[in-house]
Amino acid sequence: MTKRVAIIGAGPSGLAQLRAFQSAANKGAEIPEIVCFEKQDNWGGLWNYTWRTGLDGNGEPVHGSMYRYLWSNGPKEGLEFADYSFEEHFGKQIASYPPRAVLFDYIQGRVEKAGVRKWIRFSTPIRMVTYDAKTEKFTVTAHDLVKDHMYSEEFDNVIVASGHFSTPNAPEFPGFNRFGGRILHAHDFRDAVEFKDKDLLLIGTSYSAEDIGSQCWKYGAKSITVAYRTAPMGFKWPDNWQEVPILERMDETTAYFKDGTSKKIDAIILCTGYKHHFPFLPDDLRLKTKNRLATADLYKGVSYAYNPKMFYLGMQDQWFTFNMFDAQAWWVRDAIMGRIAIPRETATLLADVKAREVGEDAGVDTHDAIQYQGDYVKELIAETDYPSFDVDGACAAFFEWKEHKKDNIMTFRNKAYRSVITGTMAPIHHTPWNEALEDTMESYLRN
Repeated sequence: MTKRVAIIGAGPSGLAQLRAFQSAANKGAEIPEIVCFEKQDNWGGLWNYTWRTGLDGNGEPVHGSMYRYLWSNGPKEGLEFADYSFEEHFGKQIASYPPRAVLFDYIQGRVEKAGVRKWIRFSTPIRMVTYDAKTEKFTVTAHDLVKDHMYSEEFDNVIVASGHFSTPNAPEFPGFNRFGGRILHAHDFRDAVEFKDKDLLLIGTSYSAEDIGSQCWKYGAKSITVAYRTAPMGFKWPDNWQEVPILERMDETTAYFKDGTSKKIDAIILCTGYKHHFPFLPDDLRLKTKNRLATADLYKGVSYAYNPKMFYLGMQDQWFTFNMFDAQAWWVRDAIMGRIAIPRETATLLADVKAREVGEDAGVDTHDAIQYQGDYVKELIAETDYPSFDVDGACAAFFEWKEHKKDNIMTFRNKAYRSVITGTMAPIHHTPWNEALEDTMESYLRN
């Protein structure tokens, strides 16, 4: 009997998994029956931009944390698909920091070419997954939102590819209920123009604080204040940007910080990260991990140690993204198809997890973290037929990127890097990032 495999999510990770199975089928292999469940009405995950916040048109929590003017905050040369270059997709090499519309088009291009849309059931969130140890089958309960119909099906394997940047971690500070301005989490940020001429407070030092603050600066915010808990980001910010110790309290108009300073504020954006959140999974199948490079309880970073027939993709903190998801997806495919043997002993699987945690903890800086994840990608690729590429070259692009950010946080997107897939140098974009106020694909790609 043919195996049945459920994939939860059709974002970059889920699409990587579909492409992995399609690649095997193209080479003549007999693949399992694949069913991908996607709660949105189109693929792309976070890259499927919506203006909506809170709940979508079906009353489901909005998945997307994407905002209108987002540009890649890392060089595309570090995320390029090994089997589908930017040059193949666009017919030419493009600049190194594309906006969201360009990246979404690139992601779509590969899966459209692969013809995998037929495997996806859109507008179908998962309500519950259970496992029967006697039958060794998973029961997946799904909700067809178009027909408003709930149903259950059995599968031999489940792959969770629903991401972990969509459920906000939203702390509360004293006085929030008194503050007269707007308070929102980065998940609900959509348009920097909203904050033109505003005094803006950002809480947190994650990439979202860095990038949302930069976007608001670019589109005319009056001032940016970033409150940090442990340490400032420390970049050379513009004159109207300051970093201060953590917020202690608010009143109707003013923020008061731990160092005794205060500032009148118009709006607050919580850039305080996201939770790994799987409301459709019971305790015995649900991954519980911090956002780190070595996730808890995942053998090889993908196979759930307490039930190795269940897999998770893209659950790591990330330097590498699309090509790491590919490396994971090809490995998971081969494990499911019997090409790779997963140890049976839970202790052996957890020993692998522990070794990875020790390896991550041995690093002392971001350089080590980037190399650690690059080595992980190389490890997975070496065990499958995913096209080999210059992972160390991608690491080198990331190292350059970090230095360019230190030099000038507002101009690093004007730099260019060499593709590790085609060897072609990216052109310098026709308009400096801070002057490129239009983010359409047509505007970006024009000569």
